Amino acid sequence: MQHPSEQPRTLGILAGGGRLPAQVAAAAQAAGRAVFIVGLEGFAEKQVIAPWPHEIIRMGAVGRILGALRTHGCHDLVMIGPVRRPSIFDLRPDAEGAKIAARIGRAAFGGDDGLLAAVVKVLGDEGFRVLGAHEIFQAALGPRGILSRTEPDAQAMADIERGVAVARVLGSADVGQGCVVQLGIVLAVEAVEGTDAMLSRCGDLKRAGPGGVLVKVVKPGQERRADLPTIGPDTIHNAAAAGLRGVAFEAGATILADREASVAAANAAGLFLLGLDPETMQHGR
Repeated sequence: MQHPSEQPRTLGILAGGGRLPAQVAAAAQAAGRAVFIVGLEGFAEKQVIAPWPHEIIRMGAVGRILGALRTHGCHDLVMIGPVRRPSIFDLRPDAEGAKIAARIGRAAFGGDDGLLAAVVKVLGDEGFRVLGAHEIFQAALGPRGILSRTEPDAQAMADIERGVAVARVLGSADVGQGCVVQLGIVLAVEAVEGTDAMLSRCGDLKRAGPGGVLVKVVKPGQERRADLPTIGPDTIHNAAAAGLRGVAFEAGATILADREASVAAANAAGLFLLGLDPETMQHGR
């Protein structure tokens, strides 16, 4: 039990893009934690992390990143926000980064989940405890059931079932977390480009008839502390622009960024937003 005079440990946040780093920081602060953010240069949005103590550091400067976290008393870490995986030539690792890259070894050349698991292990070896964003910000996880006014019909549910099967195969190969299905046809699968880029090409691929669905699920065996599927208002807007009629995600395992705005966007566009039961991957009303 924590002694009344003890302060909760400072939370370090390794921040990529988007607003999620700020939401995690605000949740930690509301729980009485001090927060220090390392914004990854080229990815973190300075205006988003500005309210908290922070430094912007390039990804390859690992020694500087670890030093900043230690200087600010960070023992617990959260990695949150999208980051494009750089090539080794872009990374330009410093001396500490080169040592850590050697420890990560072959995982650096594999899929994202293998790499993230290796990174989490190395950070643990360095004395940090890596937490999932959902452990700090439980409200960020999308719930089970229909969140929107519009509900999926039988065809949409069939497309969702097909999408779950395809996404699980993708995930087992550590490729991606989502796909778009229309009338049983897989229009697109998510790889390194990310969800928004995948959606941007779906408009030209859609068939006549009812629109398709976006399905996002966790990869089998995924390192959940580092890379849970994420959807938000932009996902909904892009799905609508692509002519889709709904978004389905794995409930309790998908970060639903800005839930109120996401639901409002779905309602405004007439799309359904559905949290799938993780046990059955079915409509969980």
